[in-house]
Amino acid sequence: MSDHVHDLNAVREATDRLLSALAGLDNAALAGPSRLPGWTRGHVLAHLSRNADALVNVLEGRPMYASSEERDADIERDTPRPLDAQIADLRESTEGFVRTATAPADWSRTVIMRNGVTEKAARIPFRRLMEVELHHVDLGIGYELEDLPDAFTAGEIEFLADRFLDNPAVPAIVVAATDGRRWRTGRADGDPLRVTGPAPALLGWLAGRRDGTGLETGGAPLPVLPAL
Repeated sequence: MSDHVHDLNAVREATDRLLSALAGLDNAALAGPSRLPGWTRGHVLAHLSRNADALVNVLEGRPMYASSEERDADIERDTPRPLDAQIADLRESTEGFVRTATAPADWSRTVIMRNGVTEKAARIPFRRLMEVELHHVDLGIGYELEDLPDAFTAGEIEFLADRFLDNPAVPAIVVAATDGRRWRTGRADGDPLRVTGPAPALLGWLAGRRDGTGLETGGAPLPVLPAL
């Protein structure tokens, strides 16, 4: 069940952690590679700021992005900016998102995201939280999947398990955390493959951030998941 107020508070906390971490960097660090192929840290921060603006568009009933080309161009435009400009933009764009997300609204309504994907309005703060937390890890500046709040890790695994549920390209899988939590994903037919490991490692595999090394499958090959 979505709790947009809780998730919005988590967005504030996650953004504060990220801003504090960024304060220890310099302009040269922003030009260095992130963990996302082809993207510098500047790309990641530019994307995070423009994503906040895009989610305001979603909540206010406008297209998330004018076009894929404009989205990409905006990221490229903002990538080379110095650290102080990146930090100021991230702070201001987040504040704009929070203002919009705290305004009185029908949180049960359906909104339209990129590529026509639909979502409940109440899930948009969690969508933003996903962006902030995972891209903080993607920056490669000392914040790892193991550092993510446990509640977020569980919520993100559930989100990704739901995303792959009934996908014909994904075999039936039980995602099993070593602490006892379980999630079902993939096709409904067939005996499910049990993939077991610590929750952060499972999240890394489901989110395409790790290759699944160390996860237990009882000797069966670990499935290759579709790109997100």
